[in-house]
Amino acid sequence: MPATSDALARFYSVIPAGGIGSRLWPLSRADAPKFLHDLTGSGQTLLRDTWDRLAPLSGDQRIMVVTGRAHRAAVEAQLPELADHNVVLESEPRESTAAIGLAAAILEKREPGVIIGSFAADHVIKGPILFRQAVSEAVAAADDGYIVTIGIRPTEPAIGFGYIKTSGALDIDGAESALSVDSFVEKPDLATAKDYLHDGRYLWNAGMFIARADRLLEEIGAAEPELLAGLLELAEVWDTPRRGAVVDRVWPRLKKIAIDYSVAEPVAARGKLAVIPGQFDWDDVGDFASIAKIHANGRKRDLAILGEGARVLADSSSGIVVSHTGRMIALIGVEDIVVVDTPDALLVTTSANAQKVKAVVDALKLSGSTDVL
Repeated sequence: MPATSDALARFYSVIPAGGIGSRLWPLSRADAPKFLHDLTGSGQTLLRDTWDRLAPLSGDQRIMVVTGRAHRAAVEAQLPELADHNVVLESEPRESTAAIGLAAAILEKREPGVIIGSFAADHVIKGPILFRQAVSEAVAAADDGYIVTIGIRPTEPAIGFGYIKTSGALDIDGAESALSVDSFVEKPDLATAKDYLHDGRYLWNAGMFIARADRLLEEIGAAEPELLAGLLELAEVWDTPRRGAVVDRVWPRLKKIAIDYSVAEPVAARGKLAVIPGQFDWDDVGDFASIAKIHANGRKRDLAILGEGARVLADSSSGIVVSHTGRMIALIGVEDIVVVDTPDALLVTTSANAQKVKAVVDALKLSGSTDVL
């Protein structure tokens, strides 16, 4: 049985649209982050795909987007339905607790008792009906007082995802598949990931959180009282002319901490974190190997080609080519290759090393080569 109509009527979707997706450099940049790209061949950006998944659940007027000031114009161009009062701009990145917590504080002040769900702007999800079913169950569990996440049944021993260890079924009306969370586990090595897959109690951590806004704020305050105080100060003036001055003063001082650490882990330790196992296909598109996998549809010998006007000649080659230059790219006898060709930077690696691209970005920062970031 799904969440009650009353609970769903109080549901508000929040889309944190931040980060540059450094493992997707040089495609993803500070001024054109991952969520503003079409990485699936759907013909629209990941951000637009995210909106289209959430609108049937909460409605166009109940979706809030938290993004950087520099991305406002691009976000609003992608989402013309986005209400102006539902655009929350960060002057600088302060991690997910601040972003999601501010949304919760603003919405709780506007609408006491609101239930919010946070869904990243840059994930790929297939199976909209199954997704909506999982969110509906999560809303029911949140209405019962739980902090809720949605985990994904692993289909392979993935080492690029964090995991959620479950510990048993919960008795929650409207959330029949809800499980208690024992703990969160960081990205494992391959041997450990194989053990998790065989064990059956582990889910991939998809980074989706659903809760009553007041409960979420309560948990942020328990772990980070100074952070909560700052968020409440911001929410108090958000819909007034004083917002700008208070944001400039308060926001840069907020602690940078991921919501997994400030809320999810301590709440799980107290047995008040629930997880809904999602049956839909999900990928966080964390590197170019993920994109190649999405386009290959399970055929490892395929070569995925992205980019309008890409010119690629390939013989006995597999992997992925992303081209935004119109330059001819010829591949002969190379397997699982990654080629990303942009006007000012060229990346060549392999699927096995795709996670290491972030190290290149870090090295470019240290060397002062920020013009290509």
